[in-house]
Amino acid sequence: MILAYAKRILGNPAIIASVRIVATGYAIPGTVIAVGVIIPFGWFDNWLDLLMRERFNISTGLLLSGTLFALIFAYLVRFLAVSIQAVESGLGKIRPSMDEAARSLGYRPMEILFKIHLPLMKGSVLTAILIVFVDVMKELPATLILRPFNFNTLAVRAFELASDERLADSSSAALMIVVVGLLPVILLSKSISSSRAGS
Repeated sequence: MILAYAKRILGNPAIIASVRIVATGYAIPGTVIAVGVIIPFGWFDNWLDLLMRERFNISTGLLLSGTLFALIFAYLVRFLAVSIQAVESGLGKIRPSMDEAARSLGYRPMEILFKIHLPLMKGSVLTAILIVFVDVMKELPATLILRPFNFNTLAVRAFELASDERLADSSSAALMIVVVGLLPVILLSKSISSSRAGS
């Protein structure tokens, strides 16, 4: 949301280029992103551990690698493009004259975003949330590489059972992915149709 709004109100080449670079994550496979996250996080963990050993004789171990933070960061890199596109399409439907009118009334840019734009683009934001939720739920390669110990998602559970050739057991996890992905789609389509009808 912040990136798309910064691109709208500032529109300088540096921000446009940075948004385009950020949006390339969806084209990169999850395995490549996971390895790209492990390398700097592992370097930072080793550097911090060495520093703490030399200065305070304390071992910090791995603070970022193998944590939920690393996994969420990989999801952010991978799926930010999807949400940016949905939010940008919602922002594109709002005329710039509304921004100018709000500024003439004394609103600051962030107030314009939260008080004017967000209520107008509720459907686009919900769509972005839904698409990212479904994509994260079924993401397998990055989750397999970066997940903490004893942490499973439905996709990982289905993969583990299917790779052990326990297909009947893996079907319940696979069906849950379908059901959990289908319910938000139904709720979102009802919300969007009701907002279009003006109710």
